[in-house]
Amino acid sequence: MEQEKKNPLSELMRTTMEHVKTMADANTIIGTPIQAEGITLIPVSKMSFGVGGGGTEFTTKAGAPKESFGGGSAASAKLEPVAFLVVREDGSVKLLPVAPPPATTVDRVIETVPEVVDKVTGFIQSQQEKKAKKEAEEDFAE
Repeated sequence: MEQEKKNPLSELMRTTMEHVKTMADANTIIGTPIQAEGITLIPVSKMSFGVGGGGTEFTTKAGAPKESFGGGSAASAKLEPVAFLVVREDGSVKLLPVAPPPATTVDRVIETVPEVVDKVTGFIQSQQEKKAKKEAEEDFAE
């Protein structure tokens, strides 16, 4: 069996992946239970991560080592709350989802449309009521 050739890039990526493993353990996804007044809340999260790396070996001018290495690696992680498991003393369990925030401006506008429609409808109704009241007063005065 051929032994794996060790080079700076493979060591760099191995170290990066070891750090990603420590970030992505089960305790990160299923959080520490929270006890409160006969209820246990267990946070549930979603984790996304990305890893990248690269490097090169190149020769240098005379007097320097024959081969030099340049490289780097990076990792990024994002943890988003998804839900809470609610466990009651009587043994009942309920999943309480956490609504994600709007992703774009269009989503925010769509989310506020019902409020705007309610406000406009309320304004129109109040104007109609004022007009009807004014007409009633005029009819009563005649």
